[in-house]
Amino acid sequence: MRVFSAETRRQAAAFDAIGERYDDVFPHKSGQIIATQWVIDRLAPGARVLDLGCGTGVPTAGMLAETGLEVVGVDVSTEMLALARRNVPTGRFVAMDLMELDGSLGEFDGVCAFFSLLMLRKEDIPRVLRRTKALLRPGAVVAIGMVEGDFDYAPLSFLGQEVAVTAFPRVDLESVIRAEGLHVLEVDVEEFEPASADVPAERQIFLYCSAP
Repeated sequence: MRVFSAETRRQAAAFDAIGERYDDVFPHKSGQIIATQWVIDRLAPGARVLDLGCGTGVPTAGMLAETGLEVVGVDVSTEMLALARRNVPTGRFVAMDLMELDGSLGEFDGVCAFFSLLMLRKEDIPRVLRRTKALLRPGAVVAIGMVEGDFDYAPLSFLGQEVAVTAFPRVDLESVIRAEGLHVLEVDVEEFEPASADVPAERQIFLYCSAP
């Protein structure tokens, strides 16, 4: 059984409490859907895709599975993993800290990381990118979604729970990803309005990348 750090346990407990309400606040996720489809369009049926911070499995893991891809999702929230298993019964969902990614997951042809890296400290994101890259087959495709800003593990009240989040200016985020050996092919920016007045509007950045 994996033992999470105190910080990871706090983040996990927050999302255990939030549960299905997350999808109620973010019901559309248009940028995430577009980015997931970008991954799907570049992979053959049966290819393996890693969903980092899979949450409830909606929409990413579900979209991947529906098109015949093999999905492995990781998350630290027990509740989110339970929801993902219910929503995407053909997927494999594993309790794992992103900073502890390892070869037990196997190799992958694609990765989706939508709004999961922002739950880490800035100094830890390169480590997670390196661990992710080590699991990729040559030419694998990677789609990353982040929120634009400039703060490091700042406390935020989110749906009645306190979480800590990180954000980069767009240029800095691209530099971090390139520094870890991923090729940034294109970048899309979306102004996003959540379906709740309790959650502020945000500028989302989607990076479409490939491994060497």
